[in-house]
Amino acid sequence: MLIGMIVALTALLLLGGGAFGAYAYINSSTEAPPTPIAQPTTAPPTSTPPSSSPEPSPTPTTSSPEPSETSSGSADSPLTHTEFGNWNYSLKGEKYAARKVGGWTYDSCDPLDAEGVMADNDCESAVQLAYTAYGGNLKAVQVILRFPQAADAKKTATQLKNGADEKVAWRRSSAHSSFAYGAVYSGAYLNYVVVTVVTTNASAKSKARKFHTAMQTDRGIHFFMKRRDEEVVTS
Repeated sequence: MLIGMIVALTALLLLGGGAFGAYAYINSSTEAPPTPIAQPTTAPPTSTPPSSSPEPSPTPTTSSPEPSETSSGSADSPLTHTEFGNWNYSLKGEKYAARKVGGWTYDSCDPLDAEGVMADNDCESAVQLAYTAYGGNLKAVQVILRFPQAADAKKTATQLKNGADEKVAWRRSSAHSSFAYGAVYSGAYLNYVVVTVVTTNASAKSKARKFHTAMQTDRGIHFFMKRRDEEVVTS
């Protein structure tokens, strides 16, 4: 899983390797593949998710998608979905892009906590993001959880490993009702946990794995870069 990438990424950033160093590590690593998610068992699909992973209510703040990726505030500033806009990734010839089609900010992690893992680890707040790419042939849902300490995030990531699909109440209505590729990555980055779900139809299946890896890892690097920038400003 990408969890094992955290220490290496931290070292790269502290050593000044930045995005290029992270890219080099990612492309030379042999991380485990993302964990498959279960296909819906009912046809046609209903708006009611499986009991093991209830879909959160969209009561938190929801707004129109932002035009581009943004980065505001410090690594310890309040977490809001407006911090994240459309996703654009371009590095060493690899380019990916996804349009943000929804965002939700949660004052607590309860709406996303399907099995109590987040509550047990003192999760403070969360956001959820919905994306689409390749003309809707690929859809992505990201859940970002904030914890008091990095140790809390790491413990949560360990507990979510191979079980994030059931333990996180991600918005299944923002994914495909049936899919050729459907999988989830989860990992801890500083005091945050990032969970990325990607589904595609058959036409986008061949692009899914690299897209999925890039999106998950790039989001994790986002928090390392924010922390680095904060330390530069305060030094």
